[in-house]
Amino acid sequence: MLKSSSNYEEFVAKLQKAIFDSEKFTKQKNIIIGLNKKIVDKNGVEREFDLYWEYELGGFIYKTIIECKDYAQKVSIEKIDALLGKLHDIPEIRGIFATKTGYQSGAKRKAKENNIDLLIVREQNDSDWTDEYGNPLLKIIHLEIICHSPASIYCFQPLCDINWIKENTSIDITNPFPIKGLNNEIFIEDLEKDEIFSLYDLQYKLSELENNEPGDYERIFNYSNGYVKFGANKIKICGYKVKYKVHAPLTTEIEMDYSKELMGVIEYIQKGTKRKILKNGDIMCGVS
Repeated sequence: MLKSSSNYEEFVAKLQKAIFDSEKFTKQKNIIIGLNKKIVDKNGVEREFDLYWEYELGGFIYKTIIECKDYAQKVSIEKIDALLGKLHDIPEIRGIFATKTGYQSGAKRKAKENNIDLLIVREQNDSDWTDEYGNPLLKIIHLEIICHSPASIYCFQPLCDINWIKENTSIDITNPFPIKGLNNEIFIEDLEKDEIFSLYDLQYKLSELENNEPGDYERIFNYSNGYVKFGANKIKICGYKVKYKVHAPLTTEIEMDYSKELMGVIEYIQKGTKRKILKNGDIMCGVS
């Protein structure tokens, strides 16, 4: 909530600076908005304006001021007259008027006749979240993110082809032999399907097989021409038995309320348009 006229001037300057920064040309110019700028007119009279900026283009200096009035009532024609009086002897300056509540019809007419742009610069209200037809705009996004983790294999038992081991290896089948390696270093190869995958990959396959339904499971998979590979070793298997646990999914809820990210609104009275300025500097345009 704005507490004073100086706070309102700073608020207007902040929104205007965000618009400058969003546009390629003015961003390149790095325009600085000055507060309470004092300018001496052609009669030697010092005039003070709430906001002032200038930039050079094509060898010419373009100067602009904004008079900021934090009024509770609509601005009257007398306030436009007062601004015109201040600008009368400084003809090279473009004048803009900004307020929170709006303008009386006489003020609008006088401003239009004298090329004074009128702005309503304010904090958000309910009208900012409907379109020109009164339809609601997206204001709050509620996301429910469900994360399924892979199954945890806690027992993997290859069903070895004993005859193949006797004929092709020197492994003593009377003694158990270890299969060593991380789950991404032990592979199952199915030559019949021309498929190879690691135990790491198998974890995801098992989760999908159980439709991610939490619980403890045990399955046996048979192969007609399969192998288990680890390191430099390759052993033919008839299949494998696996015990595993499918975990309950992790659920995270995120709510994005754009109204909390909206810094302020500028309405351009003569154009009938408005810009909503977010705290991150993004600009949302629309019809007022």
